[in-house]
Amino acid sequence: MNDPRWAVITGASSGIGAEMARIYAGRGRSLVLAARREARLAELKAEIGSRHPDARIETVVLDLEEPDGAEALMAELDRRGIELETLVNNAGFGLRGGFATLPYRDQLAMLQLNVVSLTQLCRLALPGLAARRRGGIINVASTAAFQAIPYMAAYAATKAYVLSLSEALHEEAGRHGVVVTALCPGPTATEFSARADLERSRMFERPMSAAEVAQAGIDGHEAGRAVVIPGASNRLGAIGAKLAPRRLARQIAGWLQRPKG
Repeated sequence: MNDPRWAVITGASSGIGAEMARIYAGRGRSLVLAARREARLAELKAEIGSRHPDARIETVVLDLEEPDGAEALMAELDRRGIELETLVNNAGFGLRGGFATLPYRDQLAMLQLNVVSLTQLCRLALPGLAARRRGGIINVASTAAFQAIPYMAAYAATKAYVLSLSEALHEEAGRHGVVVTALCPGPTATEFSARADLERSRMFERPMSAAEVAQAGIDGHEAGRAVVIPGASNRLGAIGAKLAPRRLARQIAGWLQRPKG
């Protein structure tokens, strides 16, 4: 039976976002799939619709790298009469290389998407969720959030921000019946990894699948958890990063991020 509660997923055209859409559809949830690539969204909608003929699926084509992207998404939900129940802030990308040599505008675009638009969407969604005293937000962070990472300096900083924000909002929103969860995957086989050139780093040798990460994130969120780190080795790594001296943690992270060979 179809569940009328809407799950809104950004970055839904591939990877973790697409897998979350498949899982939510399997649980009968109504879906809003938001991303830049219209053709990919149409393909995903058709695929899910063929498996779940009763599914309610809306697509929104927009770019959250644009400063007005978050407000445009929320305005479109209002225009369509969609009452958000679960927001998945999955859209994001990473850059790998020396901070002083990576293109300046690319780094600003990453900050806009990973930090600013995510923050805007949380701020715009939370009042309604709190008023209804239900629902929640999944913010996709990363195990990169747990330590400074040379050669991915700005990216790791964005994910540290997402983790810190999400944990704080978990406490604030929890008083109003709303669950905010930070999903912190380690290396994951997605288009994101290719864009960030992660396949050439030493850490990218046993990546998890996007489906595994998505399942862990949704299950953890529905269990009311503040932070979800999929995979035992990733959880151990996060603990180690906290316990190790900061200098040692960042030196190891820098070694792992240097290109192989």
